[in-house]
Amino acid sequence: MERLANNLTKNIMLKRYLGVFFVILFMTMTEAAQAQDVDFDKGKTYTLGGLEVTGLKSFNEQTVITFTGLRVGQEITIPGEQLSEVINRLWDLRLFSDINFYQTGVEGDKIFLELEIVELPTLTDAKIVGVKERKAEGVLEEADVKKGEKVTEGFLANTRNYLVNKYKKEGYLNTKVYINTIPDTTQANGVKMVINVDKGEKVKIRDINIEGNEKLSDGRIRKAMKNTKQKVFGRFWKKSKFIPEDYQEDLKSIVNKYKESGYRDARVLSDSIIYNDDNSISIDLEVEEGNRYYFGKIDFVGNAAYTDEYLQNLLGIDEGDVYNGVLLAEQISDPNPDANTIENLYQNTGYLFSSINTVEVAAVNDTIDFEIRVNEGKQAYLNRVEVVGNDKTNDHVIYRELRTRPGQLYSKDRVVRTIREIGQMGFFDPETIDIQVLNPNPQNGTVDLQYGVQEKGSSQIELQGGYGGGGFIGTLGLSFSNFAIKDLFNKEAYKPIPMGDGQRLSLRLQASRFFQTYSFSFSEPWMGGKKPVQFSVSLSRTLQFQFNPLTRDVDRDQRFVINGITLGLAKRLRWPDDSFQLSHALSYQSYELQNYFGFQSIFPFPDGNGTSNNLAYTVALTRNNTSVNPIFPMRGSLFNLSLKFTPPYSLFNNVDYANLGDDPEFQTLNPQGEVVPDEGKISQEKLRWLEFYKVKFTGAWYTNIVDDLVLKSGFEFGFLGAYNQDRGVIPFERFFLGGDGLGNFTLDGRENIQLRGYPNQQLSSNVGSTIYNKFSLELRYPITLKPSASIYALSFAEGGAGFDGYEEYNPFELKRSAGLGVRIFMPAFGLLGIDFGYGFDRVPGATEISGWQTHFIIGQQF
Repeated sequence: MERLANNLTKNIMLKRYLGVFFVILFMTMTEAAQAQDVDFDKGKTYTLGGLEVTGLKSFNEQTVITFTGLRVGQEITIPGEQLSEVINRLWDLRLFSDINFYQTGVEGDKIFLELEIVELPTLTDAKIVGVKERKAEGVLEEADVKKGEKVTEGFLANTRNYLVNKYKKEGYLNTKVYINTIPDTTQANGVKMVINVDKGEKVKIRDINIEGNEKLSDGRIRKAMKNTKQKVFGRFWKKSKFIPEDYQEDLKSIVNKYKESGYRDARVLSDSIIYNDDNSISIDLEVEEGNRYYFGKIDFVGNAAYTDEYLQNLLGIDEGDVYNGVLLAEQISDPNPDANTIENLYQNTGYLFSSINTVEVAAVNDTIDFEIRVNEGKQAYLNRVEVVGNDKTNDHVIYRELRTRPGQLYSKDRVVRTIREIGQMGFFDPETIDIQVLNPNPQNGTVDLQYGVQEKGSSQIELQGGYGGGGFIGTLGLSFSNFAIKDLFNKEAYKPIPMGDGQRLSLRLQASRFFQTYSFSFSEPWMGGKKPVQFSVSLSRTLQFQFNPLTRDVDRDQRFVINGITLGLAKRLRWPDDSFQLSHALSYQSYELQNYFGFQSIFPFPDGNGTSNNLAYTVALTRNNTSVNPIFPMRGSLFNLSLKFTPPYSLFNNVDYANLGDDPEFQTLNPQGEVVPDEGKISQEKLRWLEFYKVKFTGAWYTNIVDDLVLKSGFEFGFLGAYNQDRGVIPFERFFLGGDGLGNFTLDGRENIQLRGYPNQQLSSNVGSTIYNKFSLELRYPITLKPSASIYALSFAEGGAGFDGYEEYNPFELKRSAGLGVRIFMPAFGLLGIDFGYGFDRVPGATEISGWQTHFIIGQQF
């Protein structure tokens, strides 16, 4: 490709020089003087009597003349620099394939010129054959083939080479690309392009043969070749395809594998590719292993900020260890910003201008001595720190999240942390956040930082309607993630809504014939604007009317009403580190049944009337140090430990719950006239004020395995308990396992726990579980992480179970499942997903295993 580009450049320059050459010699050419048999004096200054442009097809003659800068009546020297400059200017437009000047006449001191140009054709249409129709448009876009392009030899060559290389990377080594251009008769100087791609058959690697290896087995060497694999039956996760670039990297990996085992001098003596008759290839490798080496003395030179002993402990390599060149390089420098390396140690403590070099100083027999030469330089202080690219979000909202401030020592760790914080704000595309280190001054020890961001849609809307449960259900939801409440009454700020202060405002209305739900929430992440203390408030009201599915009638006098309010405060902590957050919430819900019999399993009120109140306090400790993109974290962890509890009313209300049935106040007469406990009154007393405590822990760890392949491992645990066993565990706030985990029914405060491969909520009893645990592994790989759409595929294995009491709890008695899925996040729709899970165990009460289940995840966003 580079060689072709050089040749094309040479051709263009040659034409330029030829054009200038024609300027110098055109008057001496017989062909140029056929119109008039006149002569002129070379080097003489003439007055331009006229200029004619020929060869035009799509351009206006006067436009070209104006661009040349030549005008009738001006003095011009033939030959001279003026015409040379005109030719160069026209070449720079990249619109023409040939440019020449001719003299057409001389009248005394006047000279008449002709500018002959040949226009490059314009691409009006492009078609590609030989690829799947649904992919054709995308392939053309990738190859940068679009209407309006000027069709040059270079353009055709670049298109051809791109497509050949594209399919070679997919294993089609014999790909051929043919490009034809035909005139477009509907447009002046237009051409149509037809690209024919013949991929041929995919070339597999039949075998990889290795000679000369004694210390490492064939299997270990083949394993070191991460991308070049021979064909093995049953291996579907890594295709056997040959990609030249990856193959060259794998040859280096073989050498590195030997270096990890102490064979410093190992090398690949030869490698050859053999094409077989069955459209496969064989690879023959010959290696030379050499002798095994050991680390000798490792001395540090030039270090003043840190002692030799400290750096030696950080290096983690001792005299006498088997030589490992790869480990030595990684302990000095590693691209992972979280790596515990010597380079990161210096970079995180201000030594931006430091450099660290490893030098072999002696090799005696099988022992190698090293010097690690440190040039510390001055510590760098931040001079200016700025953010660019934020058009909607106000500056102060971003700057308060920065971990790098003017006057601070430069810290690579704080720069990386700042990028993560900006990405997790949710207002910017995390994949395009850029950091520029500007104006580094080693003499003064100063540096400027510039963060570049790209705004993305951060508000949400949910507008949907459907028929279900006996009637039409309509939903309207609005969620503004970057709201500015101070501009609520500022008409000029509505574009279309006041935005920019990082506040969150949500409204949601849902209604049908038989229920209505209203909710409002607001949060300010920096209450008072000085410290990262988040304040939040939410209000909700739900009305459920009695519905008769047989008559399809709704009785609004029979209702179940829930009112709720929650106030919350969350503060970012400094200890143990600043990734921790401590949050508090005070919530109150009132439940009222009026002649309503729809929830007797939850409210055991025989007459359908009763009230219940829930006043609870929740304290939670959260730590989040995942990497930049919250949609697809590459590394880090996220965990949450929470405790929700109510006041222990039974300690001070002097009610004997064990013997309520003996109290005349809670007794009634049965039809036989006998005095019996009044279960309705007893239930009303026990549920008047809910009494409970709930402990929950959720944790997720993200591990970057290789490239963009990420393993997410997770653990969950929940326990709902009672202070007074005579009151018992409340029928609210319970856990329901199984299915997609969506909260499609939460009137009683229940929590739906996802466990794919099983029907929704079917792994718990009808009244829910009071204790559960869950383990999960999820392997993720991104298909695209573009701002317009983030898509990743996943495979999972998980297990969990719910229990009706601590006495039944067995953390290893799990319902297991595995499967595949995909997630799509688009600003217009939010998170969409589908999972296909296979349950290996029986649902309680069933006779057969769960088998295949399909689960959907749907969210709305613009």
